[in-house]
Amino acid sequence: MAIALAAAALSLLSAPSQAAAQIRGNVQAEQGEKLRSLRPSSPAPPPVGRYVADSGDGFILDRSGRHPLLRFERRDETWVLRPTAAPRGDVIYRNDAGDQVLRVTPNGGMTVYTPRAPGGSPASFAGAGQSLTPPTLGPMLLFRLMAQRSAMVSEVVGRLVEVNLDGDQSEALCVEALIVSTEAVMRIARSPTARQYISELRSITINEGPRAGVTYARGRLTVTVNPQQGMAGRPSSARVIRAILP
Repeated sequence: MAIALAAAALSLLSAPSQAAAQIRGNVQAEQGEKLRSLRPSSPAPPPVGRYVADSGDGFILDRSGRHPLLRFERRDETWVLRPTAAPRGDVIYRNDAGDQVLRVTPNGGMTVYTPRAPGGSPASFAGAGQSLTPPTLGPMLLFRLMAQRSAMVSEVVGRLVEVNLDGDQSEALCVEALIVSTEAVMRIARSPTARQYISELRSITINEGPRAGVTYARGRLTVTVNPQQGMAGRPSSARVIRAILP
């Protein structure tokens, strides 16, 4: 009987201390939550930002428009990215040829895929960047650009290659297609194994139409842009190369 009374007394004495500990724990948890809510969250990157990958590749990512745009430093081509959902809430951005270019996690982590790092390289925000929306050149600068690109392609290919531009709805989009297409042709011409496939190339024509596309037949490379789709209506160099190579 005495033992039972002693045990009861001990339980009564320990109960307040346990309750007090629980209360202190609850108070500390609430205070910690309040402190976390008061901490300033890291600012979101601006719509147009410059990023640098661990592989050394730097690039501009422009998310200010209808479609995300990406351009690597020291490159002329702007890639139009198309987002697709991935596991764990990630988003994969691909070009119009289906190649994976970028992967972004829900917390903002970024991985970029390049020929130097085909397995992906982590990238971090490095500061604000300039918009990738193409400017309007005007008649004189446009004519000069066409002559310049024709001379560049002709020199690499080894024969005269005409460059034509037939469009009146979106000069900026046609200029982008002109630069991208001529770059693709010069890349093929510099390849010892692929050069043979442009042995009959005589002209590169940029025009407008209801559907973006690329055709290559009888020495004529024709690239069609769709102004209604904005930058997404311009085929990339990957699509131009795939249209030329068998």
